Amino acid sequence: MTNTDWDAEAATFDDEPDHGLRDPAVREAWAARLRSWLPDRPADVLDLGCGTGSLSLLASEQGHRVTGVDASRAMVDLARGKLAGRAAVFLVGDAAAPPVGEERFDVVLVRHVLWTLPDPARVLRHWQGLLRAGGRLVLVEGVWGTVTPAGIPADTLTGLLAPLAADVRVERLSGDAALWGRAVEDERYAVLARL
Repeated sequence: MTNTDWDAEAATFDDEPDHGLRDPAVREAWAARLRSWLPDRPADVLDLGCGTGSLSLLASEQGHRVTGVDASRAMVDLARGKLAGRAAVFLVGDAAAPPVGEERFDVVLVRHVLWTLPDPARVLRHWQGLLRAGGRLVLVEGVWGTVTPAGIPADTLTGLLAPLAADVRVERLSGDAALWGRAVEDERYAVLARL
């Protein structure tokens, strides 16, 4: 999809249970996952492909300072509104090459974006450079559909991370219906990589 397409989707984007996190059970399921994935102490989190800022809001509520980047100006405007008054900044930009400095973040958080990018290996190397020493990547991805599946399998992603990270862990998310607001059959997972 183009930036214009995402701008058009912005008004209804949060209607999906796992996008807007409006249902208290779905919201708490994502909040619990983030608590386990993000540092215990306040940290600088870069949310790439942040959309309307739902995960950014959860991270901010947990005491983290958030920078969100999305290619869609309409999504960024909604994220700014959602996190008004919080320690958060939102920028319009490309998730593959975000308009931020190197070694500024403790966490790079990305949900359902890496699979859309043309050269994931190069992008992961770039994201590695955005992290401070000891930082971590939190990548929520999957493979959707059965007829013409789209996405990136967990084994492929862990293989791309092997030369970059000393510690790579996969958490399977497909079986946790609370995250999605319904049962899902496709492959959904999080990869946590400490660099």
